[in-house]
Amino acid sequence: MFNRWTFNKYRLPPWLRRVRDGLETMILPIACFQLLRTIMLPTTFDVILLAILVSLYICFLKRWL
Repeated sequence: MFNRWTFNKYRLPPWLRRVRDGLETMILPIACFQLLRTIMLPTTFDVILLAILVSLYICFLKRWL
């Protein structure tokens, strides 16, 4: 059965697609830098930010975003 509320990335406006694609390419280097920063000086904020970045990266890998 067709669900009309499924996510379709081509429904987005072109500028939003460019922003999402740019974020997709930049998320891995930012997550690696955040991992190094968290290893050097772990704070609660750094751990939470790293968890958010890793979850975003996994969502991009699974094509959920």
